[in-house]
Amino acid sequence: MRDIAVFSGSAHPELAQEVCAHLGVPLSPTRVSRFANDCLEVQLQANCRERDVFLIQPLVRPVQENLVELLLMCDAARGASAGRITVVMPHYSYARSDKKDAPRISLGGRLVADLMVAAGASRMLAMTLHSPQVHGFFSVPVDHLHALRELAAHFRQYDLTRTTVVSPDLGNAKEAAAFARMIGAQVAAGAKQRFADDRVTINSVIGEVAGRDVIVLDDEIAKGSTVLELLDRLRELGPRSIRVACTHGLFADGALKRIGEQPDVLEIVCTNTVPVPEEERTDKLRILTVAPALAEAVRRIHNGESVSALFDAPRTE
Repeated sequence: MRDIAVFSGSAHPELAQEVCAHLGVPLSPTRVSRFANDCLEVQLQANCRERDVFLIQPLVRPVQENLVELLLMCDAARGASAGRITVVMPHYSYARSDKKDAPRISLGGRLVADLMVAAGASRMLAMTLHSPQVHGFFSVPVDHLHALRELAAHFRQYDLTRTTVVSPDLGNAKEAAAFARMIGAQVAAGAKQRFADDRVTINSVIGEVAGRDVIVLDDEIAKGSTVLELLDRLRELGPRSIRVACTHGLFADGALKRIGEQPDVLEIVCTNTVPVPEEERTDKLRILTVAPALAEAVRRIHNGESVSALFDAPRTE
């Protein structure tokens, strides 16, 4: 592919390398340095002039460091006369700050979107945003992918005749219903109330769960408090088996260990939109790659083809 340049920030270079391998282009080098006063400096070490530039960087810990690094990458590409700058953000952490549900509260989702555009981003490519309205925070085109095809391809290896996909809350129920249709399963949802970032209550589960194989599906798992609360409610209903799946496996503060220690959880499935350190992984963890989907979306953006056509047919293996 000519006239394309792909750069990676520090957050997840392994994913960027995999995307470039599928595209058949080299990953262009990036130099990130830090001054004595703790300020960052970024240099894109390949020609950008009039090229289609793609910057790959999920917003993961340390989020603020990776965000500033990405903004500086955008600015560097703009200053180098890039023809177009597309930010490939597999995980947009500030998407959870998407509503004013308390007085005098910041809307980080919109602010970070404004910062991206101000820094020079011409387009965004995102994966499984926390809520659909975040798409509207951007004043530039956004291609919004999801990982349901990858997850569905994984779960099709099992007998799904008595399967129910369970969303932890009603907000994620639409995505859970779409996933259930893809694998021919039923759908259920928890009635959740959140009191703090790590304190939630699920009073009941709406849908058929008793004696069925359950797949708990969420967009991301951070501290895991919602999943653990849901597991307690599910046990009261007597499912036959339980598996847990998400797109973004953040697994903060030992969440992966706590979920993995649940004896009735057979499997924990996530994608590689964010890195999961080797030392934190368990035998129950399965990490699926989204690099082929991201690479195909990048190729279609570069060639001016439809990205939504990626979802016309489910992925099979």
